[in-house]
Amino acid sequence: MVQYNFKKMTVVPNGKDFIDIILSRTQRQTPTVVHKGYAISSLRSFYMRKVKYTQQNFHEKLSTIIDEFPRLDDIHPFYGDLLHVLYNKDHYKLALGQINTARNLIGKISKDYVKLLKYGDSLYRCKCLKVAALGRMCTVIKRIGPSLAYLEQIRQHMARLPSIDPNTRTVLICGYPNVGKSSFINKITRADVDVQPYAFTTKSLFVGHTDYKYLRYQVIDTPGILDRPFEDRNIIEMCSITALAHLRAAVLFFLDISGSCGYSIAQQAALFHSIKSLFMNKPLIIVCNKTDLQPLEGISEEDKKLVTEMKAEAMKTVIGQGGEASNDEGVLLTMSTLTEEGVIAVKNAACERLLNQRVELKMKSKKINDCLNLFHVAMPKPRDNKERPPCIPQVVLESKAKQAAEKEKRNTEKDLENDNGGAGVYSASLKKNYILANDEWKEDVMPEILDGHNVYDFVDPDILHRLAELEREEGYQQADAGDDNFEMEGLELTPEEQNTLAEIRKKKSLLIQQHRIKKSTAESRPTVPRKFDKDREFTTKRMGRQLSKLGLDPTKAINRARSRSVSTRGRKRERSLDRDDTDGGDAMDVDTPNKKQRMLSRSRSRSRSRPPTEVVPGEGFKDSAQKAKALQKANKSNKMRNKNARRGEADRVIPTLKPKHLFSGKRSIGKTQRR
Repeated sequence: MVQYNFKKMTVVPNGKDFIDIILSRTQRQTPTVVHKGYAISSLRSFYMRKVKYTQQNFHEKLSTIIDEFPRLDDIHPFYGDLLHVLYNKDHYKLALGQINTARNLIGKISKDYVKLLKYGDSLYRCKCLKVAALGRMCTVIKRIGPSLAYLEQIRQHMARLPSIDPNTRTVLICGYPNVGKSSFINKITRADVDVQPYAFTTKSLFVGHTDYKYLRYQVIDTPGILDRPFEDRNIIEMCSITALAHLRAAVLFFLDISGSCGYSIAQQAALFHSIKSLFMNKPLIIVCNKTDLQPLEGISEEDKKLVTEMKAEAMKTVIGQGGEASNDEGVLLTMSTLTEEGVIAVKNAACERLLNQRVELKMKSKKINDCLNLFHVAMPKPRDNKERPPCIPQVVLESKAKQAAEKEKRNTEKDLENDNGGAGVYSASLKKNYILANDEWKEDVMPEILDGHNVYDFVDPDILHRLAELEREEGYQQADAGDDNFEMEGLELTPEEQNTLAEIRKKKSLLIQQHRIKKSTAESRPTVPRKFDKDREFTTKRMGRQLSKLGLDPTKAINRARSRSVSTRGRKRERSLDRDDTDGGDAMDVDTPNKKQRMLSRSRSRSRSRPPTEVVPGEGFKDSAQKAKALQKANKSNKMRNKNARRGEADRVIPTLKPKHLFSGKRSIGKTQRR
């Protein structure tokens, strides 16, 4: 199958770019240094090489252009006539002829100047000959500049042509403008042809592809044709005439019976009779389109007569293909591309008639005999009259029945959704397939956060077993505690025992009260900021009155509070008193043996800092040993990292102020590593 792909043709440069490309390549690919002290043979060969290389480059480039453009005599007549319609083959051949002439002229110039260079007697003479040779070559290229520009325009237009195979199965659509040809090809193929309610929307050939009986058919949409003399038709109409004349295809002649295209049925019938010579030896179908606006039965008698005459002409193509004259099916069809009624029937009828014609032509050709000799159809003969039904093993039958039963029993989520209100109403439950000890637990809602803790941190596969052990242990403890702890009631005790019990309870309450007082001392109690003390409840005057009621001197306490006050309005902050002087001179003297013991007693009274291994509630350690082990592992993991961290990105670094390679001066002969 011949394929014509014009998209791979090389770009044709204009005259100036052509010269720049060749001369720059010569400059890059040939030697550039020569001195007058060289031998004359070296000088001659140097410049001869320049001239020859330039001529070879021009020859290769021009030969590529000539070879890649198609020759009108060697390609399919369809493409030959199409190129003639679009570009005028005389101009096309003339442009390619000028390129060929330029190629021969450049070859001749190169030959002449190489001869002259053989007798060059100096560097100056050789150089002048080289300049003259290259100058004459460039002049030849400049003269063919218009031809190069014309061929580039043709190349760009040919690259936009559709890839039509003239020999494959083809369905061709033709008719007046705006009768629904492009709408039809858009319906049956994946082509996207522009459809507008005015004439000549389609200005060139468009190709789409469709399938019928597992075979690929190309469908060609042609521009509209008007009924006028052959000489008056424009390029757009001539594209359609060329396709009808040269493509071996099934022809669909579209007829707008509603008249909405702007042309009557009489005008369309006149066009049909004027181009019917192009339909010879091709399957022809007359398609009455736009039946949604005007049915075929509702047209006038004159129009019906014209349609009948066209149908009679189409029947001649059926008879010419060896069909029966009485079989008029698939010759006149009705269709509406708007409602898509009859679209597939038209496509199937065209493909079927084209397929039958191609099969008949192949059966009549001489090649079919060579193919039939290779085939032999074996017809088996019965050896006796005994019936031999197919035997299927019982195991296979049972497995099939079992599979069918399982398939029937299984109720899918889709079935449940349809039974329970459909999508948006039924919500599939993902919990119903959970494997749990009790099926009632499946729909239980499990909280994520409980009592401020993440529930999933405590999920454990053995949690039920541990819970059972914990409950058992708690039961034992409650049983033991029930024997020891009993409630003391005053009714069972004697008066003496009751007095003793009251004293014990009083002592216990005092101990608890003292402990609470120790916990909430003045030092540990938070200072109340002034913005919260709006009622001025916490003042030094109030503190002085309370201490005076208790019989204590409040002066020192008030002075101490004022000295520690943050507010320093109107006075400087006083120097804080030493710990030894807090009680003043009235404090009781205590004999302390020496300074060392005083320091020890003072250090005990101060709050000591917590050791690193002490467990703080909330850290997550079981005991201090576990915390010490964790700290040891953390330090060990950081050891190598700290050891290797000589200098990082965040460290302050003073770079080398005087790099050697910048200040050491010019390098001498040696290594070039220190650049």
